[in-house]
Order: sequence, then structure tokens, then C-alpha cells
Amino acid sequence: MASCLSLGNPSHLLPTGWKRVVSSWLDEDTPSFDFGGFVVGETEQVAILFGKAPGVLAGVPFFDEVFHQLGCKVEWKIKEGEYFEPGTAGKKEVARVYGKARHLLLGERPALNMLARASGIATRARRLRQLKDKANWTGVIAGTRKTTPGFRIVEKYAMLVGGVDTHRADLSSMIMLKDNHIWATGSITKAVQAARSTGGFAIKIEVECQSEAEADEAILAGADIIMLDNFDGPGLCKAAKNLKVRYAGKKMFLIEGSGGLTEDNVAPYFGEAVDVLSFGSLTQSVPHIDFSLKVQPKK
Repeated sequence: MASCLSLGNPSHLLPTGWKRVVSSWLDEDTPSFDFGGFVVGETEQVAILFGKAPGVLAGVPFFDEVFHQLGCKVEWKIKEGEYFEPGTAGKKEVARVYGKARHLLLGERPALNMLARASGIATRARRLRQLKDKANWTGVIAGTRKTTPGFRIVEKYAMLVGGVDTHRADLSSMIMLKDNHIWATGSITKAVQAARSTGGFAIKIEVECQSEAEADEAILAGADIIMLDNFDGPGLCKAAKNLKVRYAGKKMFLIEGSGGLTEDNVAPYFGEAVDVLSFGSLTQSVPHIDFSLKVQPKK
């Protein structure tokens, strides 16, 4: 899978309302009076964005928009998706921001919080992509919907910058029938039939399965994607191969492995019959990349 960065400007993917999300960050951080801004006033200043830990830069459009809404200008020294290291100085100049002192400080924390998390996700995504490529595995590394409420657009964007698949963006993107759906409906077959009656031909249906027997039922019911959940690596590869052999020339479907996957344990899951591996760990407990924004003293 080609990185989105090699195919065009990733900011062109963003929905029409993404700038309102950025506005909400500023509203949240200054709900009433800006006391600190009153202190520093509106003298024109320059602030340097330093990267203080190695990582992949992600979140440039959101960072730019924070300061655009505050009347500031950002000048980048490295590009979106570029890997950087702080070097012997312990910090790498990543960008410069020009604007009024109080506006720089209004945007500082929302912009840094976003950039730190987005870059952390992109960095982990890049490492997972490198593990996949090193293993010569032809399947797809994907994220999950285990994202931060109100912050999903940034986290999914960061996955793309890091070179992995976003999986479904929301409940409307694909029908995923998990254990609770099946228990509430009564069976896998009934759940798939109900889903198909509303989703029609255009929306794919994925079914979470705990065994090959459940996978058989899902395939025969017409599921497009079979998620083999919480299998160990050898077990996933064996079950995936069995299913592909059993339905060769009869049914078309993808096999996804999920459940507890990390950088450290993924190697045994790279099976030839496995099409997708999805990682909640791309967004959960991901280390952030440390950045700071320092207003430069007047000379």
C-alpha cells in the first residue's frame, strides 16, 4: 500500500467541518478571560517549535489551522511524514510561528497537544509498516475505532501519515457485527441477514468470530470480512488457511486478525492467508512525541 504522502496532499482528505474541530480546541482552552494574554500583550514575536524526541511529524494542517485562526503564520522546517531526531542538542527545530505574543500563547497548548499525539500515532504506525515490509507480508496493517472522542479525525489522519490503513472511520463506514450484536440478534446468520437488508450491496459486512465454526456460519451467511478475534499467531494463520482452502472458488472474503496485537508480538501473525491485522494499540497507550514552543527573546 502506497503512503498517502506519496499520492498527494493528505490534508485534501479532511472533511468540510474539520476547521470547526480546531475552533473547539481553542474554545475549550479559553472559555472566559485570557489572563496570561493580557499580561504579554500584542507585540509581534517569533516562537520556535522544537521536537525533543525522535519521531514522525504528523498533524501539520491542524497545527497550521490553530495559528491561522489566531492570525499567526507558520513556517515549517521539515515536512509532514518526515522522521526526525533531536540530535546532540536534545532538540530539533521543526517550525517557526510568527504572530502577536498573546496569540502565540493562545494557540500553544492546543497545537502542541495535538501534534504530540498525532506524531506519536504516526511514529508507531511507521514502525508497524516497517515490520510488515521486513516480513514481506502483503496484507494490511490497520487501526481501529478505539479513538479519543472528539479527536478521531486527527488520529485517523495520523495513521495515514504513518503509512497504515485507517480501517472504518465510523459506524456508517462498514457494518461490523461483534459478539454483542450476535447475542442480541440470536445468531450470526440472523445478524448478517438483518445487516444486509439495510446496508444493501454497497456496504461491507464484517463479523467477529471466536472459532472456525463461527467463521463458517458467517461466510455462508454472506459476510465480506471474517474477523478472527483473540487468536494467537499460529492459531490465526492455521484457521485463515483452513478457511481459504475450504471455500476456494466458492466464496470471496477477507480474513482479519485482531485482539491484543502490538509491535512486540505481531511477527507470528504475518500469515499468507491473513489479509488484515488491526491494532487498537495504534491509538491506545501510544507514547506521545515531545514538542515545545518557545517564544524567542527580543535582541
